[in-house]
Amino acid sequence: MDNKKKTALIAMSGGVDSSVAAELMAKRGFSCIGCTMRLYENDMIGEDLFGTCCSLKDTQDARAVTEKIGIPYYIYHYENEFREMVIEPFVCSYEKCETPNPCIRCNKYLKFDILYKKAMELGCEYIVTGHYARIEEKDGHFYLKKAVDLSKDQSYVLYDLTEEQLSHTVFPLGDFHKTEARQIAEENEFVTSHKSDSQDICFVPDGDYASMIKRYRNKDYPGGDIVDKDGNVIGHHNGLINYTIGQRRGLGVAAEKRLYVTKLDIEKNQVVLSDNEDLFKTDLTVRDFHWITGEMPKGDVRCSVKIRYKHKEQPATVTLPEKEGGMAHISFDEPQRAITAGQSAVLYDGDIVLGGGIIDHAD
Repeated sequence: MDNKKKTALIAMSGGVDSSVAAELMAKRGFSCIGCTMRLYENDMIGEDLFGTCCSLKDTQDARAVTEKIGIPYYIYHYENEFREMVIEPFVCSYEKCETPNPCIRCNKYLKFDILYKKAMELGCEYIVTGHYARIEEKDGHFYLKKAVDLSKDQSYVLYDLTEEQLSHTVFPLGDFHKTEARQIAEENEFVTSHKSDSQDICFVPDGDYASMIKRYRNKDYPGGDIVDKDGNVIGHHNGLINYTIGQRRGLGVAAEKRLYVTKLDIEKNQVVLSDNEDLFKTDLTVRDFHWITGEMPKGDVRCSVKIRYKHKEQPATVTLPEKEGGMAHISFDEPQRAITAGQSAVLYDGDIVLGGGIIDHAD
């Protein structure tokens, strides 16, 4: 990459990773602009205090880092866009008994669409984030790859990027381990150097997504029966949004053996519990399929597929759709546990991300 007089817009959350990303780009000779995306206000989520990414402390920390590096810093307000493109679909997905990953939508529609366009408007050649992933240019194509530090790899939540976006994106931390990133922050005496990693969804800082949804909608969700796989009533639930496939804890059902949520039945307003072995399935269908590089192959593709962020990808045969955005069918070589609608299935060829889509249902 020729970085001579190149300008980069650095997305800064106020955390250690984006701070180090900015430092690395500045050291490489780029003309850098730091920015923080303000994504929500208190009334959106019903919190008295901001959670991660949008708190006053985070913006102060990001500004302090940019001052130390010696680069300009701006705050861009995208509250309405975030509400429309991330929070509302998140809530709707739970209301359809899915379990969404809002980070994927945020990356697709906010960081690498709206902010990406802002970078281009500012005359920046690149947009930069603190994600742990890599981009490789080869044979006229840009490939998204896993990070060197596999324990921090975030390629899963970036599968919806296009080649055009990848060609104007830099992930400086892709070749680093987290311990190295912290060391760089410490050496530069950044205020973020000892900041802990955020673990929860940024707009659900306490992790209680069901309460957030109730506050957001200003409503309660109707309770109903908890049944076993034979339809026998064994308990009562307090709203389907409180449950997800594979859940065992917090069911409020006394049983002689461990039971797990295997189905959420919207029509009957029932939570179905069954044995752990009933959670294993081989086939699933995904919607909104996206293929990253080049022309999408016809027919079947052998690759590895990851069905959630912490899942270890497994070998499978994927029947691709005829066109981008269509439905794909995935058949694993071995049954996988708790395939969950709303999560994303991401395809890998070794450490290269091929594409993926949102899980519609397990077959």
